[in-house]
Amino acid sequence: MRLPSTAHTSRPWRIHEVAPDFRLEDVWAMPTPGGPDDLAHLVRQFAAGRGGTGERDGVFADSPVPRLLFALRWKLGKWFGWDSPDGGLDARVATLRDRLPADLREAPRGPDLPSAPFTSVYQLHDEWAAEIANRTMHGVMHIGWVPDGSGGYRGQMAVLVKPNGPLGALYMAGIKPFRYLGVYPALMRSIGREWQERAATRSAG
Repeated sequence: MRLPSTAHTSRPWRIHEVAPDFRLEDVWAMPTPGGPDDLAHLVRQFAAGRGGTGERDGVFADSPVPRLLFALRWKLGKWFGWDSPDGGLDARVATLRDRLPADLREAPRGPDLPSAPFTSVYQLHDEWAAEIANRTMHGVMHIGWVPDGSGGYRGQMAVLVKPNGPLGALYMAGIKPFRYLGVYPALMRSIGREWQERAATRSAG
């Protein structure tokens, strides 16, 4: 379920001080019910390659429309050179880890996503941030762990971006309808299915 921006901005996340110049694009409630200490399970789910961010990791294996959209995106990126190494982290832009205050730099970094181009920035008990950069934008996927209003907890995903000039602004505007109508709803469903499967395995174990 898509949430208002205040669901992210009203919380004292550390990402606010790390990326104040990034624009908040999306906030989504994640179908991952759990206890107060379960963010680590969700982070491991992402790192395992399910519940990631695109067709590359198979998260849309049963969702043909998002799978087609991501296949088209990777193809366009290859044609126009959007995803070339010289447009990424530590090339076109510096990693956000260079901005971290001492306590975050000394905290666990968190896992990178092996089959999606996200690099972890930091991981805390209730907050995890990973970044991506290409020639269109520098983006952050922020996963927070929040009370669900009924005594439990769940994940909350926020997407923050810094578009790269006019090209980046045009790119973000162009993909907005596809994100809302096809990509994010399918992504949330896939994350929820995987979460339930993993929760059942943990309970059985």
